[in-house]
Amino acid sequence: MARRTRVSFASFNLYNLNLPGKGIYSDRDGWSDAQFAAKREWSARMIRELDADVWGFQELWSGAALTAVFEAAGLSDRYRLLVPPGHRGTSIVCAAAVNRDILVGEPEWVSAFPPEFKLDSGGDDPQTPDIAVRVSGFSRPLLRFHIKPRSRGKVITVYVAHLKSKSPSRLYREDWYKANPDCYKHHAIALGSAVATIRRTAEAAALRMMLTADMKDTDTPVVVLGDLNDATQSNTLNIVTGQPNYLMSGLDKGGSDDALYTVGMLQQYRSFRDVYYTHIHQNVRESLDHILVSQEFYDNSRKRLWAFKGMDLYNDHLNTDDHKADGTGDHGICRAVFEYRPAKD
Repeated sequence: MARRTRVSFASFNLYNLNLPGKGIYSDRDGWSDAQFAAKREWSARMIRELDADVWGFQELWSGAALTAVFEAAGLSDRYRLLVPPGHRGTSIVCAAAVNRDILVGEPEWVSAFPPEFKLDSGGDDPQTPDIAVRVSGFSRPLLRFHIKPRSRGKVITVYVAHLKSKSPSRLYREDWYKANPDCYKHHAIALGSAVATIRRTAEAAALRMMLTADMKDTDTPVVVLGDLNDATQSNTLNIVTGQPNYLMSGLDKGGSDDALYTVGMLQQYRSFRDVYYTHIHQNVRESLDHILVSQEFYDNSRKRLWAFKGMDLYNDHLNTDDHKADGTGDHGICRAVFEYRPAKD
């Protein structure tokens, strides 16, 4: 069993990683041999350079394609790849790569919301209409697994998540839309964006329920890696994190039992300005990819086990024009490093 003094985590959206010639959504031809080769080599270089102990991946279609990336990186023996068993490559999934000496147990993929999940309300006052949201599962199943970097240390629970994107839901397929297309075609983007936002919000709330169950009154270290498709101060992230207080002073005095701290925010407290972005859309730079950590990784927590050493963000490739041609991804890659340094009792 390992006895590490440091542990590192990275989140990497693979931008539809699939074998060449395999379909991706409506594109039946997928990547060409040349495009896949460029994608494989660039992804392998990123994995070698960032050198994380734990990788959380989103937008993986093929486990064989991920294997090819790690073979190109020369790291197949070091990592165990976590891909859903029997996955046929017909949809995107969350996956991971974990140093073999720290993985504990077997991974699980969670598709369904907790059975107690409800979004149903009559309103807070007589003026507020009733609301009920009928959704019961994640668009992309969550990956959940455990690691133990230190033989006598605590087991860390890791989630890899990919929440619903901001892209408007395609409503033209719905019966109610087809019944009155002349009306709804003028409102398709607004209504589709609302549906996508509601779905992402529901997924965030369901994930929060799972996190609370893991962390409340347990002192269980938790890390969430993922493309959460929303910014640090968004309502989505506020639901997932629980909005903890960030103490600017008073080492070992703070911490929140069941909240999560964004590594991007921890890094900003050590910087003079905010240059943190992981995605560009229509010239808007946003932070959609996150590493969230429990109080056991928060410097100012009285229950700190791991001290924050810093975050690296690889995003220069976002400025290229053709990701398919050069093999780059369309999201930044973030990595966080922590050092074993428990708070003084």
